[in-house]
Amino acid sequence: MRHEGTKPEKMTRFDGDMSPAFEIFEPAEWRAPVIFNSPHSGSTYPEEFLAASRIDLPTLRRSEDSFMDELIGHLSARGFPTVRVNFPRSYVDVNREPYELDPRMFTGRLPSFANTRSMRVAGGLGTIPRVVGDGQEIYRDRLLVDDALGRIETLYKPYHRALRRLINKVHQMFGTVVLVDCHSMPSVGVSRDEPRRPDVVIGDRYGTSCTPLLPDRVEETMSGLGYSIGRNKPYAGGFITEHYGNPASGLHAVQLELNRAIYMDERRRERSARFAQVAADFGVLANVLATTIPFADLGPFQAAAE
Repeated sequence: MRHEGTKPEKMTRFDGDMSPAFEIFEPAEWRAPVIFNSPHSGSTYPEEFLAASRIDLPTLRRSEDSFMDELIGHLSARGFPTVRVNFPRSYVDVNREPYELDPRMFTGRLPSFANTRSMRVAGGLGTIPRVVGDGQEIYRDRLLVDDALGRIETLYKPYHRALRRLINKVHQMFGTVVLVDCHSMPSVGVSRDEPRRPDVVIGDRYGTSCTPLLPDRVEETMSGLGYSIGRNKPYAGGFITEHYGNPASGLHAVQLELNRAIYMDERRRERSARFAQVAADFGVLANVLATTIPFADLGPFQAAAE
């Protein structure tokens, strides 16, 4: 197993041996070209971030995909590479474009290429989020533009460079890649009009980020294990799914959103009695994908000919 990461400079809690910004665990023996990624489970908060926040740490942590990295972490020993981010998404969100930034948050001028008008920026959930998931403002004061750009340079970009290297390596080894982007969602939505959320929401960008066989196989497997399933609503897949999913090139990305109520106590932020079973079910899913997906048919030439 190989362990990779990066340690950005000038990050109080990331200096020394405290924590790498992200980690990639490659298997000793590869079973299949399937990568499991957890970009939103990070829980190491820089001290200067906490000092600048107007809300307390428990409130900030509501945005975390808590324990998702643990639910998939055992898969690297089973032959599948896993990726986890250790810094929190409320500090830098790697599941956004690199420069989705809200000019109202900053002192100074943003670069001309910044995307200031996306729906995610409008909702306060850009690359440097303005709010946590339930809509509460994070910062007391405006941030320096250079601070935002520094986070992108030292955290966001190294993560995506490393993920791209891993994807390219798997692509060269197998001729195709399946990226399973793993997230968790609150059991209830912000809107009271939203129906009860299913146990798992599968996002494939409405059929554009991967072969249809992939979400179909995920649904068959998870529903067979007793999970209720939704497709693309309320989550169709974020930047990672959209950016890395390119079926015509043999790159297939699917997003999984797991209902937090099935594996944790959301209020106390503790693992529930079902946690071990849910982790084991991810092992079942990985095994099914490895043994039933015809990877040889998912390469660039075959996909382009369809």
